[in-house]
Amino acid sequence: MSTVLIVDDSSALREMIAGLLVNAGMTILEAKDGAEAQQKIEASPPDLVVLDIVMPNMNGYELTRWIKTNPKTKDVPVVICSSKGEEFDRYWGMKQGADAYIAKPFRPNEMVETVKQLLRSQR
Repeated sequence: MSTVLIVDDSSALREMIAGLLVNAGMTILEAKDGAEAQQKIEASPPDLVVLDIVMPNMNGYELTRWIKTNPKTKDVPVVICSSKGEEFDRYWGMKQGADAYIAKPFRPNEMVETVKQLLRSQR
């Protein structure tokens, strides 16, 4: 069973994404900001990270860069899920190393399929 870390400062959004992924058979960890996510990732790297861009303490771009430049976690897929849906935001997210970019509001099946696909390609 795959473990997914959801990082978002909105507890409602964390709960919604967690519900979708639990129903798809995944184990969920949650963090409310990039700094908390960093601690959880260092303690035990998840199989995949879903994160927001706009968060306190460490934003999603910084967290993505940290995950992708860390030798222990560089292969962990990162899905950015953000209300910043402009082409530049998507470009910048991918430039930081994100494996996928989903703009909010998103279709539930888009989130589940993207996560499943990335987990499959990681094996």
